[in-house]
Amino acid sequence: MEALGIGLLILIVLMVMGVPVAMAFGVLALFLVTWFQMDPGFLMPTAFYKIKSMVLLAIPFFIMVGGLMGTGGLAARLIDFIDAFVGRIRGGLGAVTVAACAMFGAIGGTCSAAVAAIGTIMIPRMEEHGYSRGHATALVSCSSILGQLIPPSVPMILFAFVTLQSIPGCWLATVGPGILTIIIFSILNYFMVRNLPSLVIRPGLGFKEETKQIGRATYHGSFALLLPVIILGGVYGGIFTPTESACIGVLYVIPVSYFILKQLTLKGLGRSFISTATTTGVLVIMLFFVMITSRILTLEQIPQQMATWLIAVSPNKYVILIMTNVFLLIIGMLMDDVSGTVLTAPLLFPIMQAIGVHPLHFAAITGVNLGLGNVTPPTAPILYLGGRIGNCPIEKYIKPALILMWGGMLPVLLVTTYWPELSLFLPRLAGFVH
Repeated sequence: MEALGIGLLILIVLMVMGVPVAMAFGVLALFLVTWFQMDPGFLMPTAFYKIKSMVLLAIPFFIMVGGLMGTGGLAARLIDFIDAFVGRIRGGLGAVTVAACAMFGAIGGTCSAAVAAIGTIMIPRMEEHGYSRGHATALVSCSSILGQLIPPSVPMILFAFVTLQSIPGCWLATVGPGILTIIIFSILNYFMVRNLPSLVIRPGLGFKEETKQIGRATYHGSFALLLPVIILGGVYGGIFTPTESACIGVLYVIPVSYFILKQLTLKGLGRSFISTATTTGVLVIMLFFVMITSRILTLEQIPQQMATWLIAVSPNKYVILIMTNVFLLIIGMLMDDVSGTVLTAPLLFPIMQAIGVHPLHFAAITGVNLGLGNVTPPTAPILYLGGRIGNCPIEKYIKPALILMWGGMLPVLLVTTYWPELSLFLPRLAGFVH
C-alpha cells in the first residue's frame, strides 16, 4: 500500500510537471520494480503478450475515423442534420451542440476528438447566433465527454481489455448515463440562455418548407448517419467484431469524404495517418508499462489489501462507492480519459468485485467519473483543450462550465453510482447480464 501511494504521487507530480504520459507511467513501473525487487525479464514478456491483442487494433481505427470525420466534412453534415430539427427553438443551437457531441461519440469514441471536430464548427456558429463565446466553449467542452459514454467508446474498449469483460457489454453500460447527460445538458442550456438578449432565434418556415429543409438535411447527412448504423449495427448484429467494425468505418469514411463529398485531400489524409500513428504509439507504450504495473500489484496483492482496508474503514458498500468516486474523480482531473481508464480499472476492479458491484456497472461508474474529472479544474485536460480550440480565456468559460459540471454531470454520477439499473438495463436486454 505504501509503495502504491508513493508511486501514484510520483506519477501525478511528473504529469503536472509536463512529463509525457507514457514516460510518467514508465517511471511508475520502474519505481515499483525497484521497490519490490522484481526481475524485469520476468515482467516484460507478460506485458508484451497482453498488449499483443487484436482487440487493441480497434483503437487506432476508431481514432482515425473521428479525425477523418472532422476533416472530411461528415461532422459538419451531421450537425446540419440535427440543426434542422431543433435549431429554431430558443436554446436550440445549444441542444444541437450537445446532440452533435453524442452523435460524434457514436463514431469517433473519444472526448478529445469530439472537442476538436464539433468545437471548430459549433463555437463560431453559436457565437454568430448570439451565444457568448464563453458559453459556447463551455458547452462544447462539457458535452464532449459524451464521446466516452456513447458507443463505440475507446476508453470502454480499454476497460474491457484490462478487466477481461465484453466490449459490447461495456459500451451498452454507458448508454443510459449518456442519454441522461444529453437531457440534463439540454435543459440546463435552455435555462442558461433563455434571457440572453443577443440570442438570435430563427423564424419558423411553415410546415411545408420545414419538411423540405429536414428532408434536404437528412439527404445531405445520410452518409454521416449511415456510419454509426454500420459500426454499431454490425457489432450488435453479430456481423463484425469491434476491431472489424473500426476497420470498416475507415474504409467507409475515406472514399465518401474524398470521392463523394470531395472535402478530404491527400494532405489531410496524410495528417490523419500521422496523428493516429502518434497517438497509438503513445498509447501502446503506456499500456505496456501499465501491464507491468498491474502484474506487480497483482503479485503483491495490493488491490486485495486496498479492498480489505476500505472494508475495514467502512463495511458499507455505499460509503466505499463514495470513496471510489472521489478517487476516480481526482484521477480524471489529472489524466485524460484513456490514461485514467488504464490506470484505475485494474486497480479498483477487485475492490468492486469484493463489495458486489457488477463489472458493467463499474464500467459505467468509471466512464462517468473520468468524464467529469476531465473537465473539472485544476488540471481539466478536456476543458482546457476546448478553451484552446474556442480561443477563449478560462475566465470567460469557467462559470458556465461549472454550472454544467455540478448541475449536470454530478447528478448523473450519483444516479449512475446508486441506481445500477441505469447502466445494466441495456446490457441485460442484450444478454450480457444474467
